[in-house]
Amino acid sequence: MITIYYWDPAQKSGQWLDERALTQRADELRCCKGMVWIDLEDPDPEEERLVFQQFYPIHPLSLEDINKPWREPDSPPHFPKAEEFSDYLFVVANPLAPKFLERLQGKGAPLVHPDCTERLSTQLSTVLTERLLITHHYDLLRPIELLRTFLLKHTAHSDRGPDYLFHLVLDNMVDQYVPFLDYIDEALDKLEDEVFTRPSQELLTQLLELKRQIIGLRKTLVYEREVLARLARGEFALIEERERVYYRNVYDHLVRFTELAEGSRDMAADLMQSHLASVSNRLNEIMKVLAMISTVVLPMTLVSGIYGMNFERNVWPDFHESEWGFPASLAIMALTGVTAYYWFKWRKWL
Repeated sequence: MITIYYWDPAQKSGQWLDERALTQRADELRCCKGMVWIDLEDPDPEEERLVFQQFYPIHPLSLEDINKPWREPDSPPHFPKAEEFSDYLFVVANPLAPKFLERLQGKGAPLVHPDCTERLSTQLSTVLTERLLITHHYDLLRPIELLRTFLLKHTAHSDRGPDYLFHLVLDNMVDQYVPFLDYIDEALDKLEDEVFTRPSQELLTQLLELKRQIIGLRKTLVYEREVLARLARGEFALIEERERVYYRNVYDHLVRFTELAEGSRDMAADLMQSHLASVSNRLNEIMKVLAMISTVVLPMTLVSGIYGMNFERNVWPDFHESEWGFPASLAIMALTGVTAYYWFKWRKWL
């Protein structure tokens, strides 16, 4: 689906157009003094060809990066990057995937559940020129929806240009990481309590899954931090100087989120080590108890073995002539067992 927003500076108003405007009013939109935003949501190849080959041709390498999720559906999205061409700026970002956000909001299996196989992030591709902003994505993205709502309420801000609108998309995208980081903190605190009280294989599986998600988030944040750093420091002429302060604000958020993700990664690694240590300690306690039981029973086994050798002569007490033979052997076994038990208690081994 193609959505077009056109800001007319002469009339100080914006209007929403359908995809027919790309053919019927193509020259007007290309040469306008206003601002044009074209959004492609889950487009088919024909719509991509209309925008990226007919209306505004881009480099084949950019087009290859744009439709990577369609060509390689089982592969992760293209990593975030910013690339400048002669007449446009090409930027790839990785917002959180909608299905992953649904699980984050409690709709479906927990994020650390083995049934959670949702991909962490999706791909948002952007082509930016002096008067044109093209966004491309195969999933329904909340940042794009928020930009549409913003333009309906604050139409006059469109006059600031596509670089300002693109900053709004990035800002809303980065804000989506906040609930995920909060979820990670809560999950780590909960798992920390269970590590020392109820260590189990299931708990280790949850730790491994959570660590995998943290590493994936950190990798995305690091790439996007580098992209925002390039956008904020004036490396690209298409980002006006007055808008760079807004990009720096988004960059500051990414720096803090990256530090939080690194801290969570270290904590997850520490919890895994603590889990292994806790399991080892628990195993040692079990082995100690079993060893104590074996040691207590060993003298009893020795006594029963001696009296079970079937000798009838020179045995004390005599089982044939004395009625105290069997009770005496039981008493000796009980005495050795009780003596061993209290000796262990005195040595504080139990």
